Amino acid sequence: MSDTIHHTGRYLEYRETDKGWEYVVRPNAKGCVAILAITDDRRVVLTEQYRPPVAKNVIELPAGLAGDIPLQEDEPLETAARRELKEETGYEAKSWVRLTEGPSSAGLTTETNTIFQATELTKMTEGGGTASEDIRVHLVDLGDIPTWCADRQAEGKMVDFKIFAALYLSRQLSGDSGGRLWY
Repeated sequence: MSDTIHHTGRYLEYRETDKGWEYVVRPNAKGCVAILAITDDRRVVLTEQYRPPVAKNVIELPAGLAGDIPLQEDEPLETAARRELKEETGYEAKSWVRLTEGPSSAGLTTETNTIFQATELTKMTEGGGTASEDIRVHLVDLGDIPTWCADRQAEGKMVDFKIFAALYLSRQLSGDSGGRLWY
């Protein structure tokens, strides 16, 4: 038996399984990408934008959809990550490593996120996103991330946990298994 589609919007479909599980599908994209971009002087490039579903500004990794542009539905994930990094932050990177892939919210959506690490950055433009976005770019010293994020939360903003997951995976990639709890 196939799932029932209850509603199709411009970007999302609301579906239900034959056993009653409700979930959302993004039919016009093949996945999401997020980028842990680290400058040569060990600063992390983060973005901030208002997110209507949570009615708050959210601090995030630069991120976006892959395969959502007409005639580019087969866009490779790394290509989408490169495009999103430049679009949102103005940076281009020479070095790219795929850190992980996983569901964004397995009980809610079929959407998956692939997190990349980008290094050897060069600032090319101001960034800020597309005309429909209002993205603020932050450069935060690697060792200051926990305090800086806690300060943003104290201001009433939300912080996407993928920041911390990406930093953990980046540390594992570097082979640093020292006893420090943070960078």
